[in-house]
Amino acid sequence: MTYRYIGKTGLRVSPICMGTMTFGSSCDESEAFKILDKAYDNGINFIDTAELYPVPPTAKKAGLTEMIVGKWLSTKPRNSIILATKVAGAANGWFVPPIRHGMTAIDSFHIKRAIEGSLKRLGTDYIDLYQMHWPDTIVPIEESLKAFDELIKEGKVRYIGTSNDSAYGLTKANETSKRLNISRFESIQNNFSLNNPRALDEIAHICESEQISLLPYSPIAGGVLSGKYNGEFIPPNCRYGAYMANSSPRVRAQAARFVNDKTLSATAQYSLIARELGIDLVTLAVAYSKQFDFVASTIIGANSVAQLDASLEAKDMELSIEVMKLIEDVQKEIMYPMG
Repeated sequence: MTYRYIGKTGLRVSPICMGTMTFGSSCDESEAFKILDKAYDNGINFIDTAELYPVPPTAKKAGLTEMIVGKWLSTKPRNSIILATKVAGAANGWFVPPIRHGMTAIDSFHIKRAIEGSLKRLGTDYIDLYQMHWPDTIVPIEESLKAFDELIKEGKVRYIGTSNDSAYGLTKANETSKRLNISRFESIQNNFSLNNPRALDEIAHICESEQISLLPYSPIAGGVLSGKYNGEFIPPNCRYGAYMANSSPRVRAQAARFVNDKTLSATAQYSLIARELGIDLVTLAVAYSKQFDFVASTIIGANSVAQLDASLEAKDMELSIEVMKLIEDVQKEIMYPMG
């Protein structure tokens, strides 16, 4: 397995990162430990979490995932793990999960309050990669970056990154860091998959030009690229099945973004490609998301240890030019299935 550096940092990470957003909700602590152990035993040294997790986010459970990861982390040498977490921003005493841009709060007070909570729950005295979970459209980016830079100088954080950000937001933050001569975002964690290749439009160009790494999340498009959604059939106890039944129009709209005629049609074609290669569709999807030079590590998730196998099969896989051409043909035929 070839390890890669994040941005211009000294963080050398496995090409697959273990995501943890289900730990404490659809995945209990015992199973989470098994998942983390299996990932670790397979050479995965990069773990991503967030103060907001698990999902779906609730005020009662927020922070539980970091506590689970912290317990597991105490069983391993700390310097063998590259640990990433995220700040969502506080509100009403701590925070309310933001439902749209502008409802997060990445100001100096909240950043410094959030890091102390994360360090305590994770049982560590430093975070390798501290990320802004959502961009803040109210607080000036100068204030956010200065606060992050202070955490680095204090030794509580090694490097910083952003998440769910736009090409404009990443560029503005990068140029602000240059102007102020302070620490910059070394990574951007955005949704990127066979069904959502939008990062190839602008984000990729910025990442390549500025040596900033993309950390794709949802490489199997929220489970759609496992092939479990099939036409009118919605499997029981699945995320988007529950979302579709939700009374909130916003939640149902999110489900429709992932599960629609275009995503299902594209997934069917990718399934044929995977079948020809003799591999699982999940393996193809994860391999695709880590295929590009501007990608440092692809974030996978799991509800059970058994679900890891197909994703881990991709850790040493590089897709051929011929396979990438087949994928590009599908993407040209069915453009932007996730909108």
